Amino acid sequence: MKISDFLNLKAVTADLKSKTKKDVIEELVDLLIESGAIEKKAKGKIIEVLLAREALGSTAIGQSIAIPHGKCEDAKKLVGCLGISKDGIDFDSLDGELAHIFFMLVAPIDSAGPHLKALARISRLLKEKAVRDSLKNATDDKTLLKIIQLEDSHLAKI
Repeated sequence: MKISDFLNLKAVTADLKSKTKKDVIEELVDLLIESGAIEKKAKGKIIEVLLAREALGSTAIGQSIAIPHGKCEDAKKLVGCLGISKDGIDFDSLDGELAHIFFMLVAPIDSAGPHLKALARISRLLKEKAVRDSLKNATDDKTLLKIIQLEDSHLAKI
């Protein structure tokens, strides 16, 4: 599985405006709605699912990374979006650091396999400090996409 298999290329931003966990989740869901990946009527339910998952334990895994994710009956297929916060957001990270890189995944209820593969692929991609730094320093959405596509094709060769 490649990042491009689930990342909606129209749901990427190098400039998240949110300052709180709840707000960044809403902003990322709005990205998916604006891109056409999910329907507007599903917004409330998807946000509820994502916040319920956060209540179980933060999806901020450290090293400036958060991967909010959840499964919802309103999701037709596995979709993802990417946002970068220049200032960072307190996302209750395991290492106590602010999160800057947000990969959000929304999956159908019955998609355990693809959902887990996507989480693993994101983790593998962001393992390298150089990749994380490149994403955090990207000045626009096109640059973010180029970084993801370049690294995704590199990982596919490994």
